[in-house]
Amino acid sequence: MIKLNRQQPLVIDGAMATELEKRGVDTDNALWSAMALIHNPQAVVDVHRSYFEAGANVAITDSYQANVPAFEAAGLSAEQGRTLITASVKLAQQARSEYQAAHPERTAPLLIAGSVGPYGAYLADGSEYTGDYQLTTAQYQDFHRERMSLLVAAGVDLLALETQPNFEETKALVALVEAEFPTTPVWVSFSVDGQDKLCDGTPLATAVAYFNAHPQVQAIGVNCTAMTNVTALVEGVRAATEKPIVVYPNNGDTYDPTTKTWETHADAPAFRDLVPTWQAKGATLIGGCCRTTPADITEVATVLDAD
Repeated sequence: MIKLNRQQPLVIDGAMATELEKRGVDTDNALWSAMALIHNPQAVVDVHRSYFEAGANVAITDSYQANVPAFEAAGLSAEQGRTLITASVKLAQQARSEYQAAHPERTAPLLIAGSVGPYGAYLADGSEYTGDYQLTTAQYQDFHRERMSLLVAAGVDLLALETQPNFEETKALVALVEAEFPTTPVWVSFSVDGQDKLCDGTPLATAVAYFNAHPQVQAIGVNCTAMTNVTALVEGVRAATEKPIVVYPNNGDTYDPTTKTWETHADAPAFRDLVPTWQAKGATLIGGCCRTTPADITEVATVLDAD
């Protein structure tokens, strides 16, 4: 089992869908970036490779929206869906292998994190930004079990339980990992409302502190939030835990989950200006989420390498 620690900063990659769109992949559908697993798997390899070239240590698999029910709803068989989830790992591994072959001089760890998005992502109605859904613990676990099993069997280095807006779901996910995948480390990354609570209203400090007693949760933090929220969020997370802190915000644009469109903010701050503060406050794993690019990740890598 890999061990994340506060002494080894790691650069996480950036947005998958944004880069796929640049390569002609249509992500305006319920499968979102997972559509590329069906129609253009080489584009997924190319995006992962571009982030390794930019300085990323961690590639997050293209499985955030990839689950068997979603693939079945798109007209595929359950077996085809399972094959595609496995492929999300293999494509990231291919990109890593190609990058390592081209850059034998780079000895830094290069990890594959299996993306496990929330049940709200499957609903494709913006629920990952509200947490406004309710299942039982068993129902959450039944929904996520197969994808987790496929990601682990395909050889991910860890699982990224990301954009988690619902505290009860997150607890169910970690319990599932501990019961059925006891040698697989995870990071937990919450979807938050502002600077002090999860989207479902749970205080961030409460949610973070809950996982202190769970050693498989090797890092904890937030993603898919405004860059300007991150400093206060890191401070809040650090006050509640000694675990490594993971942060990967959006690029400064604003998403409207109702219209499913982005509003661009040309005056948004740059990663190079904010990352030093995040690191000083305690963030260890830093990258980008929606709308971020390899250029953004190069800024992160440059700051962390300089440190």
